[in-house]
Amino acid sequence: MDIIFNLGKANDIDELEQLYNDLNDHLAKGVNYPGWIKDIYPVRQNAIDGVKHGNLYVSKHNGKIIGSVILNHEPEPEPEPEPAYYKAKWEFESDYSDVFVVYTFVVHPKFLKCGVGKALMDFSIEHSINSQAKSIRLDVYEGNIPAIRLYEKCGFKYIDTVDLGLGNYGLNWFRLYEKLL
Repeated sequence: MDIIFNLGKANDIDELEQLYNDLNDHLAKGVNYPGWIKDIYPVRQNAIDGVKHGNLYVSKHNGKIIGSVILNHEPEPEPEPEPAYYKAKWEFESDYSDVFVVYTFVVHPKFLKCGVGKALMDFSIEHSINSQAKSIRLDVYEGNIPAIRLYEKCGFKYIDTVDLGLGNYGLNWFRLYEKLL
């Protein structure tokens, strides 16, 4: 499958919002592995912020956005950095200037299990290496087995299980992963 990766642009925001809604509708009908909720996360504002900060990347197939990822130099910047990331015993000690953190990693429901997630992850790793990053990190809800399998297949190492303060959404524990580059 031909997949093209680009930096997200303002004219991608409507399509990204539709992707988020399509994915959340799909998750609501079956097993909601990540525990995402429509109109809570991910939402249009995530796309707007990613485009504004120049760290949102889209994957396109035949001109349509089929996936997206945000690669940030700090853990959960809004409204404040996530303390669990700073307390974790990472393999690579850093102030995050040479680390990327993966956020809002999405694949359109019509393209699940087609290799799009793996291609997005490979792009994220390659982009991080090209940007001279030393490590790439992420968190994943402990019940999100498909994503955990993908991350481990891509060489991410389990670091710790933490509370990211989302218990009121039924998301009590998240696994932290890191891949040294």
